[in-house]
Amino acid sequence: MPPEPKQGGDLGQVPPDLDQTFSSVLQAQADLIESAAQLGVIHSFDQSPKQMVEEFEKKGDVDLVFAKLAMEAPGVKQAEAKLEVANQELAQAELNLRYCDIVAEIDGVVTRRNVNPGDYVQIGQNLMAIRSLHDIWVDANFKETQLADLRIGQAADLYVDMYGGRRVFKGRLSGFTMGTGSTLALLPAQNATGNFIKVVQRLPVRIDLEGYDPDKDTLFTGTSVVPYVYINKPPTGPDAGKFLQTYAPQSQTTGSSRSPMSTNK
Repeated sequence: MPPEPKQGGDLGQVPPDLDQTFSSVLQAQADLIESAAQLGVIHSFDQSPKQMVEEFEKKGDVDLVFAKLAMEAPGVKQAEAKLEVANQELAQAELNLRYCDIVAEIDGVVTRRNVNPGDYVQIGQNLMAIRSLHDIWVDANFKETQLADLRIGQAADLYVDMYGGRRVFKGRLSGFTMGTGSTLALLPAQNATGNFIKVVQRLPVRIDLEGYDPDKDTLFTGTSVVPYVYINKPPTGPDAGKFLQTYAPQSQTTGSSRSPMSTNK
């Protein structure tokens, strides 16, 4: 309501501070104080509207002031905090979703499966075995009497029994195992009586395949292979002519084909 003149005063006289004390002005000032508090600006109710305007004008450009206040407003900071929490929850949900997919380290085919659709699995449980189609080699068990002329880098022909000798795989000697098959067995042979009987041992020799195409002729794990090594041809490739290789790249698969009988040529 508009202010009333003092008793005994002139009813036509207008108070000099009417623009500061009028009820509508005071209501607007209260609304301004409430809005400013949401932007983080605190004003005292003891200030007059004129004092509040003068204080605001000292801050300079109005647009820059509002832009700065909007960036630092408590409501904006609270919204940014909620957004950060939502992004963290989204990242955790995406990580949990990736845990639903089990990705093999190599490309190949499944050779042994121990799980079926609908089964519950545990951490560390063996689900299946995967054999690479390209990282293939042959472990040839040569007799120790056949190793004198064998060296890394020598060429070899591999005859696989499953193809009946019609298909010859080309290979190259790439390394020798540091122990015979009986020595590296899970239960090595022991003679408790002290008697010694000489038995010819076999040493696994690794032969890498050259020009192998799994789509044309597939070499399955565990099949029997008869290798023929060309000892009269000069060895080629890395560590040629040596028994020990200086660098052996780590293999990604444990699949191999072993030969129960070995000959050289």
